[in-house]
Amino acid sequence: MSGDKINQLVEELSQLTVLDMAKLKEALEEKWGVTAAAAAPMMMAAPAAGDGAAASEATDFQVTLDEFPADKKISVIKVVREITGLGLKEAKELVESAPKVVKESAPKAEAEEISKKLTDAGAKASLKGL
Repeated sequence: MSGDKINQLVEELSQLTVLDMAKLKEALEEKWGVTAAAAAPMMMAAPAAGDGAAASEATDFQVTLDEFPADKKISVIKVVREITGLGLKEAKELVESAPKVVKESAPKAEAEEISKKLTDAGAKASLKGL
């Protein structure tokens, strides 16, 4: 697949609505006989085993709360509650068990926004491409 065709495809996919993306995901899962959770590791391994094709950039990211200063704990808990929808006790436990995954999988823009919110609250967060 040529670089121009890939760029064109990326542009077309970037213009899809969230609902259209969900429909596309379902259609691909049905066509390929896989689920998104099972497909992600296989899709990441395919470029390395391919015929020299460049590895594609990750589209989904895992957000991890790495650490936080003790004096920022309350701020970080508030952000974690906002991001995850957890109750106060669960969010407090998640924060206190750092490093801990806050969001298992999110699109790049959402993952960066979550990371920024955590950083603004005083925590250190990291993104890991899936």
